Amino acid sequence: MRFPSLFSPFTIGPYQLKHRVVMAPLTRMRAEKPSLAPRPLNVEYYAQRTTQGGLIIAEASPVAATAFGSPGVPGIYSEAQIKGWRDVVDAVHARGGVIFLQLWHVGRVSHSSFQPGGVLPVAPSAVPIPELKTATAAGKSTAYETPRALETSEIAGVVHAFRQAAANAKAAGFDGVEIHGANGYLVEQFLQSHTNLRTDQYGGSIENRARFLMEVTQAAIEVWGADRVGVRLSPYGVANGSGEPDPMPLYSHVIRALDPLGLAYLHFVEPRSSGAGRAEVNHQNVPSAMGLFRPMWSGVLISAGGFTGETADAAIAAGHADAIAFGRIFISNPDLPRRLREGLPLTPYNRATFYGGDVAGYTDYPAYGELEKA
Repeated sequence: MRFPSLFSPFTIGPYQLKHRVVMAPLTRMRAEKPSLAPRPLNVEYYAQRTTQGGLIIAEASPVAATAFGSPGVPGIYSEAQIKGWRDVVDAVHARGGVIFLQLWHVGRVSHSSFQPGGVLPVAPSAVPIPELKTATAAGKSTAYETPRALETSEIAGVVHAFRQAAANAKAAGFDGVEIHGANGYLVEQFLQSHTNLRTDQYGGSIENRARFLMEVTQAAIEVWGADRVGVRLSPYGVANGSGEPDPMPLYSHVIRALDPLGLAYLHFVEPRSSGAGRAEVNHQNVPSAMGLFRPMWSGVLISAGGFTGETADAAIAAGHADAIAFGRIFISNPDLPRRLREGLPLTPYNRATFYGGDVAGYTDYPAYGELEKA
């Protein structure tokens, strides 16, 4: 029997892909200001990382002006943003790539300085993020504020913002969308018991806490069809104050509820790399999300987090995942699929240039064999 490898072709939804090296969604904070639309620099960045028959999941994009928690991230709720993303998509398609957009609402992982009118950010419940610091829109370090709990009557409007963002992504020419249900942001805040203290139909039981995710996913399906919608989860993650005391009952329910929908894929953040980019994280003695939950998922499974070419290939050969998403090393190696295929050395990344800035640490990493740009 021949086992699949990182460079075996496979199918996601209606798309035939030539390899299983996926570019993970990566926040880089380099959108045009003040429109928060992608600009020519972003077009170049994504084009550099496109391979024929490869999948890119574009960076998390707020679904509304109220969904932000960081400066300089591109949105997907205005005409200017749709146009900017269309230029990115066109460049990826011209090189034979497939590109999905990750839809994002940060919930309590925000600050009033990012909110229209300076109001408090919203969340399922008025539970602040303990201990961690954030930055205001002006860049000043501060404690997280206590968010405002969403009224039951407001939740349909947030779901609609995801639906409209999915439609905007379609207008921009994307090939599909991914719901960001990981890393302590709004969807995961609804899922987890310590951030969801609600007593209405969106709180209490696991089924109720999962209701928001299911409604958001269904909204995207109404726009795209299920086979062009993915969902990202981080069952054992500890990012942005997240963490369920016993993840198995919650995430077993969620995955079994999503499985019959016929989604394009399920995307895990492996707990060994959890941390949502705040620092170098390599948690030890933690379970494997793909190992635990693969038996509950009958569709395509993408896993991300700390993989090397060798461990990615082994995970696919063992059937634990169908594709592997790479993040940090895709930043510094725009031709990562080729390097992994040919066993070429990898360029180390510079964490100091991950967020904000311009060309440096963004589009100036050369492909293998190229002279560094002046």
